Amino acid sequence: MRLSACTAILALSWLPAVPAWGTDAVRVLLVQNARQIAVSGEQGVAVTLPNGGERSWPGSLEVKTDPGGRGLTLNGELVPAEALVIKGHGGGSLTLTADAGPLTVSGILLVRKPFRAAPGVMVINHVELEDYVKGVVPSEMHSAWHAEALKVQAILARTYVLYQHLSNAAYEYDVVASTQDQVYRGRHGVDERIDAAVDATRGLIVTYANAPILAAFSSTAAGATEDAMVVWSKDLPYLKGVDCPFDLNSPYYRWKAEFALQDLEDTLKRQGYPVGTLAGLTPQSYSGTGRVASLRLLHSQGELILRGEDLRRLVGYTVIPSTQFEIETIGKTVVLSGRGAGHAVGLCQWGAKEMAGLGYSYATILRYYYPGTEVTDLRSMPPAVSALP
Repeated sequence: MRLSACTAILALSWLPAVPAWGTDAVRVLLVQNARQIAVSGEQGVAVTLPNGGERSWPGSLEVKTDPGGRGLTLNGELVPAEALVIKGHGGGSLTLTADAGPLTVSGILLVRKPFRAAPGVMVINHVELEDYVKGVVPSEMHSAWHAEALKVQAILARTYVLYQHLSNAAYEYDVVASTQDQVYRGRHGVDERIDAAVDATRGLIVTYANAPILAAFSSTAAGATEDAMVVWSKDLPYLKGVDCPFDLNSPYYRWKAEFALQDLEDTLKRQGYPVGTLAGLTPQSYSGTGRVASLRLLHSQGELILRGEDLRRLVGYTVIPSTQFEIETIGKTVVLSGRGAGHAVGLCQWGAKEMAGLGYSYATILRYYYPGTEVTDLRSMPPAVSALP
């Protein structure tokens, strides 16, 4: 959960001004709570401290929180500060190594102790919009797919982060570099095809009523796409279900899954659900597209009604790819057979792949999956939308 806008602003008011790197930067949370990080640059790194002081390192810089709570340590040296800015000498890229492994990014890194006295450090990448888009596209779609499909993904990545920026302007970051928002891996996977797709759509976003849309997308609809009202209780006119007969070749079009009933019970209890010993579960209601909207869980103390998407979250999104499933058997192990992957709201990526292969343009694909929308050049929009601080 993010801090309130007031808390975030007050907490950041003493930080040094972030060096200029462009007028269209977005803020990406890379690391939430790492015990330590290491940062290196092509030509070394430079650090700006809250007091305006600057330090340089020709090699790798290791940053930790001081166990005594006195600030941060830089290669073992205590610095009485709770935040700092790291950039590459000569504007070069930075390689961040944390718990999830190395990540090479452009822009600058804001490193700070987390709020609420959490241990470790958090890292936010301030990166130019188009570089961010290039870091998302190969992480969300295979770079060997049709060029028009890659253009679709580029426009959606740009639209999504702009929508989140406008929604979260008072917060410390716009998006998280994971499936919580969009997967972003910096320069990893960026090749000529990705560069071409992003460059060809530079500045283009999807709009409805002259505003960027919530550009939702998922892997495989395996039928009609879903209404955002069903999944997120958001009544958005451009996120209504449409037929999607294009994704038959997706590896997730049909699937089987299984999980232990005891594991579900343990997870429910850990998360504070009032349940006893689970005896079984059955679908209780369905969405208009046939997906499981809610389930009835019988247990030794009564029953619990659970949303279909909450079951996916509790068991694991990779275990249960979608809520479009049937329960085959229930015992110690629950066996499901289903179709599709993801929440199915908005664009179906495998559908876009097939449509692109059939000769449809990126604009046609986007208008199909987001009814009533337009592809708009960000640079032609009002300053409040077109200017990213």
